Amino acid sequence: MKRTKIIDALRRSDYGSEVCVKGWVRSHRGSKSVHFIALNDGSTIKTVQVVADVERFDPEVMKQITTGACISAVGTLVESQGGGQTVEIQATAIEVLGTCDADYPMQKKGQTFEYMRQHAHMRLRTNTFGAVMRIRHNMAMAIHTYFHEHGFFYFHTPLITASDCEGAGQMFQVTTKNLYDLRKDEQGHIDYSDDFFGKPTSLTVSGQLEGELGATALGAIYTFGPTFRAENSNTPRHLAEFWMVEPEAAFVDLPALMDLEEDFIKYCVRWALDNCRDDLEFLNKMIDKTLIARLESVIEQDFVRLDYTEGIRILQQAIRDGHKFEFPCEWGDDLASEHERYLVEEYFRKPVIMTHYPKAIKAFYMKIDDECPVLDGKTMAQTVQGTDVLFPQIGEIIGGSVREENYDKLMGEIKERDIPMKDMWWYLDTRRFGTCPHGGFGLGFERLILFVTGMQNIRDVIPFPRTPKSAEF
Repeated sequence: MKRTKIIDALRRSDYGSEVCVKGWVRSHRGSKSVHFIALNDGSTIKTVQVVADVERFDPEVMKQITTGACISAVGTLVESQGGGQTVEIQATAIEVLGTCDADYPMQKKGQTFEYMRQHAHMRLRTNTFGAVMRIRHNMAMAIHTYFHEHGFFYFHTPLITASDCEGAGQMFQVTTKNLYDLRKDEQGHIDYSDDFFGKPTSLTVSGQLEGELGATALGAIYTFGPTFRAENSNTPRHLAEFWMVEPEAAFVDLPALMDLEEDFIKYCVRWALDNCRDDLEFLNKMIDKTLIARLESVIEQDFVRLDYTEGIRILQQAIRDGHKFEFPCEWGDDLASEHERYLVEEYFRKPVIMTHYPKAIKAFYMKIDDECPVLDGKTMAQTVQGTDVLFPQIGEIIGGSVREENYDKLMGEIKERDIPMKDMWWYLDTRRFGTCPHGGFGLGFERLILFVTGMQNIRDVIPFPRTPKSAEF
C-alpha cells in the first residue's frame, strides 16, 4: 500500500479511509486493552497517534516498538478522541522495520544541547532539531525564490581558490603534496610547482570577488554555498564551515544597497512566519518565548539607517550615563557584539543598518567616501561605504558595501595595505574593461537560522558542525 506522509494524514478528514504511515516511534504507552503509539516521520513537528488493540497484535512484536524504533502501520483514519490532533489511526497491521537498542541516545528525556552535539547523527530525530532543519530548508527556498523573483541569477563560484577575499589569511590549504616530504627552494620556501594546481590554493572564505565578475556581465547575481575559515574560535557564533549568501548587483548605490538588504531579510522572515508556523510555535514554547513576537516586529518596522560616527556618539554617551561595556568604544574601533546589540535592543529597539565605517577596519574593495566625518569637533579618518545589518540577539547578520570601481583608487588601497595581488589580475580587469558602479553583501546563512529559530548556538543550526578540534560525522 502506498505510504501517506504524516503531515498529509493529519490534514485529512475522510474518516474511514485506509492509510499507511511509516516513521519513528516517539513514545509507546499502553493499557490492558489498547496500545497508543506516537509516530513521527520528519514531515512535520507533529506526531500521529496509532491506536492498536491488544487482542489484535502479537505481544512479542509490540515489545519491539520502543522509542526510536521504525515501524509501518496500516489502519483506518478515524476522528481523534483526544485533544491535540483531529485524526488518529486505528491500526489493522503493524510491521517493525527497525528495532532500537536500549542505549538509544535520544531517549525521551531532557538532554542538554551539549550532549546532543556529541550525538549529532541522532539529534536530528528530536523535535527541536527536526524543527530547526525544516526551517533551514524553508530559508534556503526563500532565498532562491526572492532572488529569482527579483532578477538575480544563481551563480556558482569556486570552492578552491588562490585568492584571499578578506585578506585575513585564515584559510584551509588545499594540496596533494606529501606533507612528510616537502620540497623547498633555495630560500627555504615550499615549492608548489609539483602540486596539483602548481600554486598554493585554499578553500574559499567568500565567493564575492568571483561574484563581482558575474554581476559585471549578468547585471545581478547571487551565490549560495559553503565557505570555510580556519579561525580558532570556540564561540557560539563561529563555525569553520558555514554557508554564505552573497548577492552582487551592477548599478547600485548605497541607498539602493540598503533597500535591497532590508527587503531581502524581511522577505525571509515573512516566509518563515507564513510557511513554518508549527515549528516556530514549538520553538517559541520550548526555546524562546519571545521568538514569534520578535520575528513579527522585524517585518513591521523600518530599519534604522545609522552612520558609524553617530553610533559611536550614542555608545559613548551611554558610557557617560553609566552603561558598562566589556570592550572599549572609541572611533576607529570595530564594534563588539555587545555594542551592536545595545544599539539594536536597547537604544533603537529595532534592526539597524550601520554605514560609513572607518576605512582601516574594512576590506580593501570598499568604496571610499568623499568626505571625512567629524566627531566632537574633530575630523576623523577616511570612511567607506560599507553596510552592516545589526539584529537583536545576533548582532551583525549582513555585511556589505558599495565596491570601489575606480582602478587607480583600488590599486592605491592594495598597495597601501600591502596585499599580495599576483593572482588577482582577473579581479582588477573588471576595473580596466568597462568598469561600473556595483555593490553587494554577504549573509551568514547560519546566523539567519539562529535568528529565525531562537537557538543560542550556531552549532545547533547546521546538521554537522565543523569547529576547532571537531570534524565528526
